[in-house]
Amino acid sequence: MSTPFYVSPQQAMADRAEYARKGIARGRSLVVLQYADGIVFVAENPSRALHKVSEIYDRIAFAATGKYNEYESLRIGGTRYADLRGFTYDRTDVTARGLANLYAQTLGNIFSSAAEKPYEVELLVAEVGETPEDDEIYRLPHDGSIIDEHGSVAVGGNADQISSYLGQRHREGMDLGEVLRLAVDSLTREAGGGERELTADQLEVAVLDRTRPQTRKFKRVPVRQLASLLERNGSSEAAAEDTSDSATDDTSGD
Repeated sequence: MSTPFYVSPQQAMADRAEYARKGIARGRSLVVLQYADGIVFVAENPSRALHKVSEIYDRIAFAATGKYNEYESLRIGGTRYADLRGFTYDRTDVTARGLANLYAQTLGNIFSSAAEKPYEVELLVAEVGETPEDDEIYRLPHDGSIIDEHGSVAVGGNADQISSYLGQRHREGMDLGEVLRLAVDSLTREAGGGERELTADQLEVAVLDRTRPQTRKFKRVPVRQLASLLERNGSSEAAAEDTSDSATDDTSGD
């Protein structure tokens, strides 16, 4: 009679975590940074249709890296939760912390379930406040834990090196042009110490802008305006143009 194969629970969970981390590391990097007027999301994403960054609710945005079909299903579930809660109670009852708790429970249940593989995703949920001190950024790894972030955070790809680079250079009160250039500089850093070039059309950029007069603070940054902001000698007028409210602004999530 053969002896049954046994794996300790600790080893099984470690294997599942390693599987998820490897899947996330294969995804392109994404960074989120606070700046003077809000929160900016910068992702390496040449696709114009498959978004890594999306609006969830009035002042809340969602960003993710990893397997697209997995984090897209989570985004849709979060949007439905936010719409239902805002309609049933009040729009102010929809918060980034509440959404982070929802995602944490979902990811944790999937990670601990032996019947299905863990999700290969890492999520970011951010809410812009009235002041920079009121901004909230939550990072949710594959296992459903919640990490409260401040200033800057990177996920996917070479996240550790990017986070270290941002931590040394990010500062409070940066304007949009400065923080965008810093984000792109960090994404061009390769694990071997080299650098590569990223152009505006290879990036997906969105902001939660607290200065917008509308209730909805989310706005995607078009390629043309992004290219202008990324110029080293770009003027402050370029930043003003980017965050201005025009008829062509995309304020929708997806």
